Amino acid sequence: MRRIRLMSSLTLAVALAAGAGSVGAQNLSLNWNPRSGDVWVDTQLADVNRYGYSYRDPFIDEMVRYHGAPRDLVTDLLVNRRWAPGDVYYACAIAQVINRPCRYVADQWQANRGLGWGVVAQRMGIRPGSPEFHRLKRGFVPTYDRWSRPIVLDADLRRAYPDRGKRHGKPAKPHYRVDDRHRGHERGNGHGKGNGNGKGRDHH
Repeated sequence: MRRIRLMSSLTLAVALAAGAGSVGAQNLSLNWNPRSGDVWVDTQLADVNRYGYSYRDPFIDEMVRYHGAPRDLVTDLLVNRRWAPGDVYYACAIAQVINRPCRYVADQWQANRGLGWGVVAQRMGIRPGSPEFHRLKRGFVPTYDRWSRPIVLDADLRRAYPDRGKRHGKPAKPHYRVDDRHRGHERGNGHGKGNGNGKGRDHH
């Protein structure tokens, strides 16, 4: 009987801890304001929060594999320091743009987070409207493609991805992926079956 009561107590404790974490994430999301200096970026970082809280492991994998962040650092920021996923993403994204370790940007944000991301980014050389800032914004798109998550582009990004979304409502392939195009050209060189009407060829 005592064993049953002990197991019930442990189950309740785990459930309460999980609930507390969920409530904490909700409160953080409600009070969180990145102040990047760009409305679209602020909105997108808030959505990164939603993804990161719901799918922590894929989020961590993204930061490690595609943003060069050490796994122990990302885990520490999310779990021990209770950073919002949007802050973790932006710190590592900025680090890529300025060619510095993610830990360096994380330390700068930890010390100056009261200033907002817009000011912190400018101190590291990323000014609003600069090529570096546009590169930072474009980085959201391949990340969302890897997450299979829809993303609404602003006017700047629509110019950067002019063909995106024109294929029956599905996201177009990022313009920087040319490998498949060249492989398709090799396969469609006219030596296969068909009537030789030129399908699959890349006309210039």
